[in-house]
Amino acid sequence: MDLTVSEGLLSVDIFLRSLFVQDLKETVGEVTANKIDLVYALSKTFCSTGADADFVALQEYLGRLAQHEKLLTCSAFSNMLNLHNQSEEIENSIVERKQRLGESKRYNRSTNETLGALLNSGMDKDVIYNALCNQIVDLVFTAHPTQALKRELLLHFGQIRKLVLRMKLQKLTKYEKRETIEAIKAHIQAAWRTDELGRSKPSPEDEFRSGLSYIRNTIFPGLPAFLRRMDSALVEKGMEPLPISSPLFRFSSWMGGDRDGNPFVTAKVTKDVVRIARYNAAEIYYNEVQKLMFELSIWRADETLKQRAIDTNERIMTKYGWDAESVVDERKQRNYPEFWRPLPLSEPYRVVLSELRDKLYETKDALQHNLAGKYSDAEIISESEELLEPLIMCYESLCNTGDKCIAKQHLLDLIRQINCFGMSLIRLDVRQESGRHAEVIDCITQYLGLGSYKEWPEEKKIEWLVKELDGKRPLIPFDLPMSADVKEVLDTMATICQLKHECQDSLGAYVISMSTSASDVLAVLLLMLENGTRDTPPQTLRIAPLFERLDDLKNAPRVMKQLFSLPWYQKHINGQQEIMIGYSDSGKDAGRLAAAWALYEAQEACSKIADEFGIKLTIFHGRGGTVGRGGGPSHLAILSQPPGTINGSLRVTVQGEIIEQNFSEADTCFRTLDLYTSATLQHMLMPSNVPKPEWREIMNLMSDASCEQYRSIVFQDPKFVAYFKAATPETELGKMNIGSRPAKRKKDASIESLRAIPWIFAWTQTRFHLPVWLGMSEAFQKVASVGQFDILKEMYKHWPFFQVTLDMVEMVLAKADARVTKMYDQQLVGEDLQEFGEYLRGLLQETVKFLLQLTSQKRLLETTGSAESSLKEKLDMRAPYVTPLNVIQVECLKKLREIEDGVTEAPSPISDSIESIPWARELLELNELASSGIEDTLIISMKGIAAGMQNTG
Repeated sequence: MDLTVSEGLLSVDIFLRSLFVQDLKETVGEVTANKIDLVYALSKTFCSTGADADFVALQEYLGRLAQHEKLLTCSAFSNMLNLHNQSEEIENSIVERKQRLGESKRYNRSTNETLGALLNSGMDKDVIYNALCNQIVDLVFTAHPTQALKRELLLHFGQIRKLVLRMKLQKLTKYEKRETIEAIKAHIQAAWRTDELGRSKPSPEDEFRSGLSYIRNTIFPGLPAFLRRMDSALVEKGMEPLPISSPLFRFSSWMGGDRDGNPFVTAKVTKDVVRIARYNAAEIYYNEVQKLMFELSIWRADETLKQRAIDTNERIMTKYGWDAESVVDERKQRNYPEFWRPLPLSEPYRVVLSELRDKLYETKDALQHNLAGKYSDAEIISESEELLEPLIMCYESLCNTGDKCIAKQHLLDLIRQINCFGMSLIRLDVRQESGRHAEVIDCITQYLGLGSYKEWPEEKKIEWLVKELDGKRPLIPFDLPMSADVKEVLDTMATICQLKHECQDSLGAYVISMSTSASDVLAVLLLMLENGTRDTPPQTLRIAPLFERLDDLKNAPRVMKQLFSLPWYQKHINGQQEIMIGYSDSGKDAGRLAAAWALYEAQEACSKIADEFGIKLTIFHGRGGTVGRGGGPSHLAILSQPPGTINGSLRVTVQGEIIEQNFSEADTCFRTLDLYTSATLQHMLMPSNVPKPEWREIMNLMSDASCEQYRSIVFQDPKFVAYFKAATPETELGKMNIGSRPAKRKKDASIESLRAIPWIFAWTQTRFHLPVWLGMSEAFQKVASVGQFDILKEMYKHWPFFQVTLDMVEMVLAKADARVTKMYDQQLVGEDLQEFGEYLRGLLQETVKFLLQLTSQKRLLETTGSAESSLKEKLDMRAPYVTPLNVIQVECLKKLREIEDGVTEAPSPISDSIESIPWARELLELNELASSGIEDTLIISMKGIAAGMQNTG
């Protein structure tokens, strides 16, 4: 009998927890393990009843534990939460497979189903086929510090998922089952024995290598498998397979290129990560070509390939003086696994591929020398066309001679991989804040006696910049005195030029954060051209201004119109423009609802202006993982965008823990690619309703009301900053060491200087989630006061943007817990701020009340038999693991702050107080300071709560 989602999830959760508890008893002893088990029972009781008395019972019991027992409890619950998350991922994979087999209802439409729906609507096949072939989704991995788990733990948990899925999906013998369980136990133990804390911050290079591992391990092999499935779906519906030149996806990265507020990302770091990526590409392609040489042992070829084989053989033999033994000696030294001797012309494919193998080996070797700081004069493959040309010739020869089925296997996969990943695997974006560029231009103008560029009006800036862009003379004096910040910007521009010369594939866009004006874009172009890029064609990157605050989003259409009106700029962009919109800072600036509406309107207006000028606009969505930073299910986010704003071209960030969630396994990778493809195609060919004028009026009313309340509390109420710092672990977040960049852009205590991630992270830890919902109760109240509340129900039913916005808020509200939040206030907040906390919790309850009224539910996520009800079950299962971590976190915060304020003395080292527990002493002494362990306990609680919320920032 098939299990329901909850039953299947529960069975895996119990199985993994039981294996962990066995190891827990061995590590900490029976007595301590029983105490931890009792904590879980007490927490489960409270989560079931919600009664204050049950919560107090849990608090009191945890309060009686010794410090070392609290540390062990935190570590155990954090591990159990991570194991529970694996059970959810396992269940998701099983459900996904059932949906593909037609055994279960699918809540999200696959590409195959979207194709069917389009055909059933009467749409012409050619229209559908051309739209799909020409669409491109660029997924941009960022190093935003939202992945709380160390990479080695992720690897162990990944293996656990694979092994459990093997047990679930395959019929095993009793010995195979026993061996699989032993392997699962080994990975659970290894994870439990691994220090879960990052004792030092990762470097940008570390972050880049971590992101690159997903490309190598799942995405590179997963993309051709997905494209092959698209071929099957198209053929089944009477259409041609995808052209070999249509990869549907691109992959980019900010890791090692995002220097906005991160002093550790330098020009040298950018150069190094690009070369690391190119080395990895050369290594992968070298191995793939080796495999192809084994496979293409065929003698039959067309005349073109036969002649190519003759010419190739002649080049190889001439190089070695027609001495076959010299060829053998060289290939031995290179440690080729096979084909040392010159190949016979009766194996033409192998002959052609052998030369390609040699070039890839030399490319790999030269890049390795470059990474070590050594010079290599070897001729290397720097552009993907050099790699594709002989492979496509082989492909066409096989097709021309009747071996199309052979051509469409590994060889087709490799061609498609090269078309997608190029010679760099992943293209690096560069990002810098607009003020840094203005500082460089100001340095130049002041040195040349032209005055302060920063003080010029916008019209004068544009006039001067266009004049310099159109000129021929160098602008930057060779003896320009400059600060370290100015030098770093100019060094970055020079590095961009160098890297573009080395490999056109290696770089993507130059993103200008905090963009406010046309001069912000022109200044970057001028600096690029001045730093060695006045070539033909110019070696500039495409420029993407990032509009991220509320006023900037509202001004974005005006800025873009100003740029498009400049003849020099129009000629330069050649009909293509990219802009980026920021979900994180707009949300922090204005609140989630006002930000969502401003983002919607900015996209509409910018797209309209681009159409007027005949320019193809690509909108780059800077979405975070959490709803507070624009996150949520990707397919819903795409479908809720304004009609006519994607048009088959989409860029979107994939941040932190979302990279792991989307690309950790082959199945999740396939599902992610499928959902992006389906949603992008559906958005273009089956656009959502255009909002009615009265809907827009209500959204303007709600946006203004919510923004006014949000800003009046966050930025204008003098109590807010003090409350925020007292009631949340904001000041302690830096101890987690999960990212290379600082938490603040500037060294001050304001909310404005705080980055969006720690802003969201802090509220997530306390389960208040304030940035997501603050302002919404006032917006609902405003609509109700003018008698328009029923129209909201119409908007929710018929407008995807409004529905998705509210559904994401509902999901976060379901994670909130006012009782837990109140505990933080009671323990950490002064008497003078207690009433303020109660006021905020009152707004939370009002928001829930209005949302339930609008969605006609009695409880959040109530809808039976839906994806929402499944989520409710998952949240209910996580809650007993999370709540004890909240209780312990509050106690640790209180103790640490008392120690720092001199109210109490630091306790004695934890190792002096524990009894002899098997192995536990070593676990506890991982804290390098051998202190009381309070700080370690706090950090572990943060990581555990992040795992339970399945969001950090």
